[in-house]
Amino acid sequence: MSLSDNVIITAAITGAVHTPTMSPYLPLTPQQIADEAVKAAEAGAAMVHVHVREPETGRPTSDLELFREVLSIIRERSDVIVNTTTGGGFGMTLQERLAVVPRFKPEVASFNMGSMNFALYPYLEKVKEWKYEWEEPYIEFTRDYIFKNTFADLKRFCATMYENGTKPELECYDVGHVYNAHRLIQEGDLKPPIHVQFVLGIIGGIGASVEDLVGMKHTADGLIGPSNYTWSVAAAGRFQLGSCVTAARLGGHVRVGLEDNLYISKGVLAKSNAEQVTKVRQLVYDVTGRGCATPSEVRAALGLKGKERVVLS
Repeated sequence: MSLSDNVIITAAITGAVHTPTMSPYLPLTPQQIADEAVKAAEAGAAMVHVHVREPETGRPTSDLELFREVLSIIRERSDVIVNTTTGGGFGMTLQERLAVVPRFKPEVASFNMGSMNFALYPYLEKVKEWKYEWEEPYIEFTRDYIFKNTFADLKRFCATMYENGTKPELECYDVGHVYNAHRLIQEGDLKPPIHVQFVLGIIGGIGASVEDLVGMKHTADGLIGPSNYTWSVAAAGRFQLGSCVTAARLGGHVRVGLEDNLYISKGVLAKSNAEQVTKVRQLVYDVTGRGCATPSEVRAALGLKGKERVVLS
């Protein structure tokens, strides 16, 4: 099924990058995360990308009971597609990051396509007083941190997703990650058609210029073939909305949300994920005439198994 007339809007609800000091609107508890996901869906998001946090402190965690609570609330209240993280948070082991897939068998899960420096330490210059003790060392940790995703890791993640009927969403933070995806296709680990997300503007990855995005797409077109993949873009901070509009003009799909950007406009904090969904939905329509895809349309287009096959018991 083609989505050429409609765009998939994904809302990345809380992530593991931003900390509570950075915004009072960042959802932390399972109820807050689920509420934000449902409201984002009501605003037009067909998919929500979910991390979980310790409710008392907001620290990113891989606690499966917290995931279960979030997934259960969302499923009860919304038909939105839930895309669970396997990127986790800084310092988590591969086992911690991947555990959510065999436990719940989600419809979609993120699949990070290569090792990289992943840095947040410049935030240290912007904050004078932290709300929780864990935040400053967590950000400092990224000064000497490598986000590890070796080929052995990639093959394990890929096999686990297919074994559990989970569609991998390939997170490509640089051009080399597209080549890694091509390698996995050649070796039989990945099965086209695949769904790719170009992640722009992370310190340690590719930038977020129009040329960067066009270059990533050009590489994917050449290596994978336009008919063998669908794609979306997620861009950090102030690059978010501009990159989304460019992606929509090029026939791609878009991701917004407080995981990627805490603001709704220059200097103005977004009060919710739904606020960003509403804004990008209108921008995309105004510029391209494309509407927003529904969850049922996306399930058909991406070949997803349906929320009833996600295991929550």
